[in-house]
Amino acid sequence: MCGIVGYVGSKQAQSILLDGLKRLEYRGYDSAGLAMVTSDGMTVSKSVGKIKELEAVLGEEEIVSSHGIAHTRWATHGEPNEVNAHPHIDTNGDIALVHNGIIENYRTLKEYLAQTGCVFRTDTDTEILVHLIRSYYTGDLTEAVRIALTQVEGTYGIAVISTAHPNMIIAAKMGSPLVIGHGEDENFVASDVSAMLKHTNRVVYLEDGVIATVTSDSYDITTIDKVHISPQIQDINWSLDEIEKGGYDHFMLKEIHEQPTTLNNAIRGRLNFDEGNARLAGLNLHREELLNVDRVIITACGTSWHSGLIAKYLIEDLARISVEVEYASEFRYRSPIINEKTILIAISQSGETADTLAAMREAKQRGCTVLGVVNSVGSSIARGSDGGVFIHAGPEIGVASTKAFTSQVMVLTLIATLLGRMRQVSVQRGQELIQKIEEIPSQVAKILANDETIKKIADIYYNADNFLYLGRGINFPVALEGALKLKEISYIHAEGYPAAEMKHGPIALIDDKMPVVVIALKDPVYDKVMSNIAEVRARSGQVIAIATEGDTEIAERVNHVIYIPETDRLLTPLLSVIPLQLLSYYIAVKRGCHIDQPRNLAKSVTVE
Repeated sequence: MCGIVGYVGSKQAQSILLDGLKRLEYRGYDSAGLAMVTSDGMTVSKSVGKIKELEAVLGEEEIVSSHGIAHTRWATHGEPNEVNAHPHIDTNGDIALVHNGIIENYRTLKEYLAQTGCVFRTDTDTEILVHLIRSYYTGDLTEAVRIALTQVEGTYGIAVISTAHPNMIIAAKMGSPLVIGHGEDENFVASDVSAMLKHTNRVVYLEDGVIATVTSDSYDITTIDKVHISPQIQDINWSLDEIEKGGYDHFMLKEIHEQPTTLNNAIRGRLNFDEGNARLAGLNLHREELLNVDRVIITACGTSWHSGLIAKYLIEDLARISVEVEYASEFRYRSPIINEKTILIAISQSGETADTLAAMREAKQRGCTVLGVVNSVGSSIARGSDGGVFIHAGPEIGVASTKAFTSQVMVLTLIATLLGRMRQVSVQRGQELIQKIEEIPSQVAKILANDETIKKIADIYYNADNFLYLGRGINFPVALEGALKLKEISYIHAEGYPAAEMKHGPIALIDDKMPVVVIALKDPVYDKVMSNIAEVRARSGQVIAIATEGDTEIAERVNHVIYIPETDRLLTPLLSVIPLQLLSYYIAVKRGCHIDQPRNLAKSVTVE
């Protein structure tokens, strides 16, 4: 993995491929390369590092070609170096391939190919695939790819070109996202629509187990068993401006500041003030089906898992339904107990997270109703679930998720409200909640407008080696999310804990060099949290408190206070997380880190 771009048409391919790669940089990568078919044969260029390094390798004179593929790699097999970078070519140098995913049986295939005299140049699993295609090639490139893929176990999104077919790209997908872009006398292949949005907004999302033969004026899609598929063209409503920085220094900062808008997008048309309820037609479930639910399983990874933890508090409080939150990577390996009264909610920003997809499929195989909470229309989870809710956050380019997290929490709040109103929540309580939900976007804007305090705190603690984040109740997951953000982009070790659990281990770490971020809001556990703060201060810990506006008492007990507006206790995570996002950002800036592309991380993790 990580990014694929392919072009076939009448224009010069090099600049289109490079521009596409640049628009995929946010996904994270360690090397890059491209292959183009020219009048002299196959031209392959690779480099370690950023796209600018690849541009330096290519030089100023553009290679004459209207047909090529390109890739940014995030290493899985083999260290990041020029040899292991994609594209990979066959022994004759006639076929080139780029690949996202993992070939799980590559060792077996490698042994087979070695017996035929094949010589390997790299440490990757991908190289085996291009040699396998060559071994089956007899003049029909599509057929060679098809036969090769019947031998493969694992996940893949691939694009293949050949000097013998100078107007053709073969694309195939299994568990790794791939999309065709439909243009005028030109067509595109990419792992993400952002790579082609400059040229077309008309796309075809490929399903698992299909092969597409793409030329400049057509594309033919079949299953691996040769069953023809009629493509469904979708129009992408994202604008190019949405994937540009818009004057901000980093995409992450832009996306933090977009949250008043994205939260409005998440609730637009979904609030019923008269009934104190949410409108969520996309769930595709009748009232009787929702009333029959007695257990909810939420599965997700990373930041999305934290939003799921918040949803547990929301659903159990409002609907009195038992909720379990599972790491998607562990879910299908523990023989989960599922029955007809269970609903599984799969949460993923990209809708392509491999572990979450696998968990969703496991649940469906066991007869469970699956709902998706995703950002990307046309994604695998969106297409494979029984129903769900789009968060409408728009493209999120920064690897560290910010606006997608709050939009997920907002949508999950609406789901919890709907379930609660069906059971025990009164109209009056529902109306109060809906009114407070409507106020959240403007309250977020208020926090964002007063970030000078956060900048000053970042200036003091950016050299710290460790941070501790504490929260209680529904804000414990926010502490986890705050710690994750700091780790992701500043490379400072940080841990999130329930505040009361500090005494059972972490307290041993606290000294005058340990900043401790405490979410201490005016809620039912406020006095308990104040006691936890006293325990930290007694050991000379430096306390940064996230507090409710108007709380003057706390200022006397901590080193620093960041205030947020008052809201319903169940909605506080939507506000308390905003200062933590900004604190992580400003600390990372002070440390000179790569904000949007932190080391070793990828935006969409499409391998297990």
